[in-house]
Amino acid sequence: MGRFHRHEDGTEHTHTDHEHPHDGGDHSGYATGPERIAVLERIFDENDRQAARNRQRLDAAHVVAINLMSSPGAGKTAILERTFARLDAGRIGVIEGDIETSIDADRLAAAGARVSLLNTANGFGGECHLDAPMVANALDRLDLDGLDMVFVENVGNLVCPAEFDVGAHHSAMVASVTEGEEKPLKYPVMFRASEVVLVNKVDLLPYLDFDLALFERNLAQVNPAATVIRLSARTGEGLDAWLDWIRSRITVTSELNTRSTFA
Repeated sequence: MGRFHRHEDGTEHTHTDHEHPHDGGDHSGYATGPERIAVLERIFDENDRQAARNRQRLDAAHVVAINLMSSPGAGKTAILERTFARLDAGRIGVIEGDIETSIDADRLAAAGARVSLLNTANGFGGECHLDAPMVANALDRLDLDGLDMVFVENVGNLVCPAEFDVGAHHSAMVASVTEGEEKPLKYPVMFRASEVVLVNKVDLLPYLDFDLALFERNLAQVNPAATVIRLSARTGEGLDAWLDWIRSRITVTSELNTRSTFA
């Protein structure tokens, strides 16, 4: 089965399973015909239309949605657990995206959130990202009238999740200090798509060679407007700044900041 993606310039193409350019950037194996491009354009167009419908549905329910992305193991779920411990978790919904298992969904349900699980292996082809139709399916299983906000915890992947609008109002990502300073340069679409970058696991910095200043310079090259929050899901360092960011986005998106959830 081929994979497809959208470039930053808006062009699209597919990668078949046997196409892997590791020879310095030769993309000749990715050539696609006009028919395939037309199909991809229809897929992305329909995704974008469904994303707009998702936002309209959320707006009608006065619910603000944040798309949270990262590579596998960066700490999205742990950060959400910490976040829910400080907010009214019962007023927060989570659309949990994983290829398999309910492990993360179970953790967040135990933290008090209302969870709608999306295993992409079940009927979605095992995709490495969530898209707008999947999220529409998950929204059907959430009582939006009883929520103030929804987090979309996307599938762990530094590429595809940034290419698909799921209908969220805001985008955030987690980057762990164990991943390397070069990641913003190697995966610019993800870093450029994120309003805030949570640099997680900073409690490990004394034990690593990670150059935090270099990471932030690299990030500034691809997204100078991004807010950077240094954070540790283990110790709670930086959590107040993250909660302040959430409240500020709620404030400019709706009047939900007046509710007790964000007091």
